[in-house]
Amino acid sequence: MSPSSPDPRQADPPQAAPQQESPRSAGPRSVERALALLDAVADAGGPVGAKALARRLGCALSTVYHLTGPLVARGHLVRTPEGYAPGPRVPALYRAYQRHHGLGGPVGGLLAGLRRTSGAEAYFTAYRDGRITVVDTTAPVTDTAHPFVPGPEARAHATAHGKALLAGLPRPLRRRYLDAHGMARFTDRTITSPELFEAELARVRDLGFAVSVGEADPAYTCLATALPGRRRDGSVYALSVSLPTADFRRRHGEVRAALARAVPLLAEALPDHAAGPTDATGLRIPTLPES
Repeated sequence: MSPSSPDPRQADPPQAAPQQESPRSAGPRSVERALALLDAVADAGGPVGAKALARRLGCALSTVYHLTGPLVARGHLVRTPEGYAPGPRVPALYRAYQRHHGLGGPVGGLLAGLRRTSGAEAYFTAYRDGRITVVDTTAPVTDTAHPFVPGPEARAHATAHGKALLAGLPRPLRRRYLDAHGMARFTDRTITSPELFEAELARVRDLGFAVSVGEADPAYTCLATALPGRRRDGSVYALSVSLPTADFRRRHGEVRAALARAVPLLAEALPDHAAGPTDATGLRIPTLPES
């Protein structure tokens, strides 16, 4: 049986009567469903069966097979006895994404060096075209409990790297970003008030760095600073580290110093980057709130 053929042993879950679609709307809707299916597989902890995907997408089982056939053929998905999983094409897409952000050997080496000197996981984050994304990290892919992973950053207002990037944007762009992505509460320390958040970003601009103590994850503190300048396409970058809050309280001096040393090196390593002045070497760590 081919990957795109329905399994006759599997019955379609009960479905509402499908709505009639015009030829003009069927194409975009199929693309949207295919992308939603890819997201569902990517977000799962393991292979996902066709029935589970049908429930997740709210569509017929036959629709899932119709969508997965081309995705398997192109290598975006692979079909295993347990269900669908990310396919061999995915790593190439991730490498292409990094390449478009100018990442290569020097940048990866600098992140690894920051990890060694700070004793904290390091991150390279970008604002581009209205989105904030963790582009690369030193956190092992096997560490599924780690709170910050490569991909779209849905908690930018609660992370140090998100604050550092948003603080440098013109206010209209920042407002547009927050209107589009919201300010959800993740812990009791998350700032959800636009007025308080603007005050926080003013402090970020004044200090030259951002800190988040348990705002995205109650156990972690992250420290970040935006790289000086921006690329010609308007991209803005930030370098950050994260570690358990107890460790940060004990070692914040060496963590601060390691981040300060890495910022100008990373800015210089990025191609097509219009660098500007920075006061990263003067990072000051504020008094952290009590646990």
